[in-house]
Amino acid sequence: MITWLVFYLMLTIPMINGSDLSLRLQSKFMPTSFSPRNIFDTHGPATINSNKEDSSSSSGGGGGSGLPPSPMQFPPKLPFPKWLSDFTGLHEWPDLDPPYIPLDFIDFNKIVNIPIHKQGQCHDTGSNNNNNLTPLSILRTPKACSFDCFNCVEIDDVYTCPKLLQTFDDGPSTSTLKLLQSFNQTGLKTTLFTLGVNIVRFPEIYQQSHSMGHIMGSHTWLHKFLPSLTNQEIISQIEWSIWAMNATLNHLPKWFRPPYGGIDNRIRSILRQFGMQAVLWDFDTFDWKMLGGGGGGGTSNIRKEEDVFSEVEKFKLTKNNKGLILHHDAIQKTVDVGIMIHEKLLNHDQLTVPLCVGGIDYIKTFPK
Repeated sequence: MITWLVFYLMLTIPMINGSDLSLRLQSKFMPTSFSPRNIFDTHGPATINSNKEDSSSSSGGGGGSGLPPSPMQFPPKLPFPKWLSDFTGLHEWPDLDPPYIPLDFIDFNKIVNIPIHKQGQCHDTGSNNNNNLTPLSILRTPKACSFDCFNCVEIDDVYTCPKLLQTFDDGPSTSTLKLLQSFNQTGLKTTLFTLGVNIVRFPEIYQQSHSMGHIMGSHTWLHKFLPSLTNQEIISQIEWSIWAMNATLNHLPKWFRPPYGGIDNRIRSILRQFGMQAVLWDFDTFDWKMLGGGGGGGTSNIRKEEDVFSEVEKFKLTKNNKGLILHHDAIQKTVDVGIMIHEKLLNHDQLTVPLCVGGIDYIKTFPK
């Protein structure tokens, strides 16, 4: 029987201590196709669609607009484990806002003091200075190393690969199943960055993905833009994601993708205390643009599958088959273009994230 104590066993894994890491870190500002947005942006930054917004278009699994249905339409299937109930005092999975549960191994004194900023808020404004807040100009410096604002990466960030590989965000979903079938036909493996709120609703798809040899990473509980949150809110997004993964398949994730690429050294200093590493990218498919805005405007700026395919093909040639591609598996349309790229461009050789960097699959896997 798993107890909540296993959550702390990750601390027995060899890690770089804070002082050594600070000496080794060298910030790097890289050119990239990065954009701090994804498919959920069709309903505004850093939020998953509300029930009201989805009720008219996704009752049948997406509707005409192709937007991902709100996970709150589906009740959790995954039982809330006794070990987690004993530790948290709760008896069911949280909804949109997971509560903060203090963890003994998190040292708030080790969290880097970087100002909170909203998505796209990368420069100082008059209101910041009038309120005597730390100037946002720090986000451009190596001290902050903001990826969402200035494409800055640290030495322990994974952002490219010596072999071109695909990664997928926002599952598990029913659309993930078709993706799994495609990878099963080629015998290749990929890395899936999963949302806790989806894991507890589709645990069987999470389990099937893992059983087929794919690497399961964390993508937070509810896809919040982390730099806009307090330290406690960031911790709650991470811890509940980990607990959903642990309760489903008895493992602790090593690899973490921040929603919208929202990460700076405040986020990293929290993430490292969980023993995890950030996985970013150097090619964004912008597949979320294929979904349209659903706001009554024109469709001239909606991307087509062939647009995504041709740009990945060009990137592959330009980068000599090297790099790390960002896709999404929350809905069928983005899965379809991911499958097309997989089967026509990358069906001969792909790596998972840990194989790309010579790392471990998971921090720890526990016996069932």
